Amino acid sequence: MEQQQNQGSITVKPKRKRHDNTKRRKLEINPQTIFALMLASLLASSAPATIANPNNNNNNNNKERKKNDSHKPNSYHHQLQLQLLNQLHLSLSSKTHDSPPPILNLTLPVSILSLLPLLLTSKCVEVVRKCTKFVGAASLFSLEMNEQIANDEETVKGLVFALSRSNWRKTSIAACNVVLDMATTSFGRQRLVSRHSKASAFLYNDEEGSEGRLRIGFEEDELPVLLLDAAITLINTCSTEKLEKIPKKLSESLLADLKKLWAEVRSQMLTGTTTILKRSQDRRFCVCNFSTKNLAESIFRLSIGVDQLTTPSNMDVVKRCIFSRDGSSFENFILKDWEVSPVLIGKFSMALNECTDIFSSFRQSLDFNVAVPSFLLTILESLVSCPPIASDELDILCFLKELKSHLGCPMIYKQDIRVLKTQNLKREVHFFQNPQFLLMDDILRCKEAYEEGYTTALRGMEFRFESIADLAEELAYLFGQPSAGVNMYVTPPNSQGLACHSDDHCVFVCQLVGVKKWTVFHPKSLQLPRLYETVDNAHEADRLKVDGSEHFLLREGDVLYIPRGFPHEACTVVDNDGPNETAELSLHLTLAIEVEPPFEWEGFAHVALHNWYHNLKQSYSTSCDSLCGSLNAISVNLMHVAIMLIGDSDPTFRKACLVGAISLLSDSKDWLDLNQRAIFSHLVETIDARSSFSDALRKVTQSLQENEDPLQQIRWLMHLGNEDKVIEAQKWNIPSVEEFERLILFSHEHEDETEAAFLEVKSKFCSQAVFEDVEKCYKILLEKYRKVRKQYTSGMLSLHCN
Repeated sequence: MEQQQNQGSITVKPKRKRHDNTKRRKLEINPQTIFALMLASLLASSAPATIANPNNNNNNNNKERKKNDSHKPNSYHHQLQLQLLNQLHLSLSSKTHDSPPPILNLTLPVSILSLLPLLLTSKCVEVVRKCTKFVGAASLFSLEMNEQIANDEETVKGLVFALSRSNWRKTSIAACNVVLDMATTSFGRQRLVSRHSKASAFLYNDEEGSEGRLRIGFEEDELPVLLLDAAITLINTCSTEKLEKIPKKLSESLLADLKKLWAEVRSQMLTGTTTILKRSQDRRFCVCNFSTKNLAESIFRLSIGVDQLTTPSNMDVVKRCIFSRDGSSFENFILKDWEVSPVLIGKFSMALNECTDIFSSFRQSLDFNVAVPSFLLTILESLVSCPPIASDELDILCFLKELKSHLGCPMIYKQDIRVLKTQNLKREVHFFQNPQFLLMDDILRCKEAYEEGYTTALRGMEFRFESIADLAEELAYLFGQPSAGVNMYVTPPNSQGLACHSDDHCVFVCQLVGVKKWTVFHPKSLQLPRLYETVDNAHEADRLKVDGSEHFLLREGDVLYIPRGFPHEACTVVDNDGPNETAELSLHLTLAIEVEPPFEWEGFAHVALHNWYHNLKQSYSTSCDSLCGSLNAISVNLMHVAIMLIGDSDPTFRKACLVGAISLLSDSKDWLDLNQRAIFSHLVETIDARSSFSDALRKVTQSLQENEDPLQQIRWLMHLGNEDKVIEAQKWNIPSVEEFERLILFSHEHEDETEAAFLEVKSKFCSQAVFEDVEKCYKILLEKYRKVRKQYTSGMLSLHCN
């Protein structure tokens, strides 16, 4: 044993000597030696595995070891490859006197260049990563090397193959950086661009039928397909921050190319045209790894960062265009008619050459020279489905994650389009029996439907036409809301589309073509319906109870305002004062002001209470765990419930808050500011007078007994944090259901103390709430909602390519 130990200790110096010898050999190494060693290691690492010992029954372990060896540098051959690549890399990047002498000139030896494709397609992730770094360094080392690498077809293919390995994320990123390094020279960029395929695309499905996803194929030219494959994979794995960092020109150029491809693919999707490749044909075609959904997602992602959130510049034009008839004004409309009564408020110009015609761009895009059914079919052929985005969704990538499987698909009946008419019994009849998608055969049948008196109703026009999107955005800013919606209705002569109904949003009916007679009924209930509010049959019957009606005849250029909750119906008729003696078709747009819960006056009151309590806690020296802190927390949350109860009965609390429009309108700031401050003062007085501790406590107790969240309606308060961050649960003052249960149990045990604290909190809030502080916090929330709506709109517009 002592001898073995002595022998072990004696070997220290020879080890140092071997290390020194190795160093000397590294100094003497040359490209020929590297090529020989690298080639030998590549051949050895790709050789068949050694035949297993028949006496060893652990074959599963051998298979697992082989699998692991293919990805990790745990073999001698992979270690050697890494050392040789490191030597090549050092020769390029090191220029100090301690570095080894350069073994490469301004160009790569042909022998080294020939090995790069093999290394880039290695099964060892470390080897691939190290090789990509070397190629990137070589691309930046000299113009000659850059040209040499960009001109080598197999090396570029190897890089793209490394890019497509989405399960090796670090390797994909490294390969992406290499492509960017190659593009630093004009020659490199030219070579990469010249590889772009000009071949036509086709939809591909395997020969076993339509079970698999639709993929995109190209004729021949494999390299551009691999580059496109890699680009889409990278785009679809980027965060919002990384998407915003893509250079604008690069993003716009790539987006333009993808949209051209999408237009070609989309027409084939609509007609249901797919190609089934036989095995004998596979070599003539190249099929992408990505599907049509992946392509749609990339276009959407690249579009959300193209336009920054800016204030629209034409709001005053929209205001003058709509609110100018008979001397009326936007001020008069807001103070007298807004959310109160229907009114014929304006007549926009119909002259296409006038800048005040807010619909001129859209009308110019419609071909009225052809027959009406043909003009309608032309519109429908260019549309895709617009999956709905949740009202409180403030992360556009979360939306994509949940609904990307539906992105870019053909229109879905009743979600995007309806084809219907109202018959004598005032019942709606649909032309289609709920098809899942509206394909080309269905679109062609819309001509037949029109001739039979059916109205075509298209939803989400602001997501399909850029001119309509601009108009909707300007209207939303005009009313201080995150967004506005636009629908289009084409009704044949002597027909009625929708039956009598009421909406949960206010609408401006803009008559573009023809004449239509409208009947608007006055509801007996003064309570405004909420957006997306669930209404049972009994309440719907109450909502449709009317107290008189008004009739309006809309001609081309007229604008009719209908408040939410007012039942209405319309039909095409003969204009007795017009030049035609017969009824004509009608085309109108409805501009919808959709008031989401945070942007009602009740929402503003919740923001005020949250902001006041946040400021109060910052000035507190008392610990949040103390009795005083617990009583205040309970009281504030009961105050939120009390405000919700008032909102269920007080019409003012459900009205749209226009605070977001203050300072945006050049001639409305003073009167609008005074009006909104007056409404806020009225709300505070109402809260002070009507907030009931016992009613709030009873409501919370009942909700918890029914396993409901008493504060679900105001969970959007978590978005009140600065910038794009969500307030952490322990900081945003709204407890979870479990925490609320403990607080309510505590309040029942200390009811007198809790009620006293509630009354004190109510008194202090109503006397200390400051409009300017609430306004600032409220507008931060409004901008967050606007940003996501803008991103969604930009993405959907790109998928329509109109």
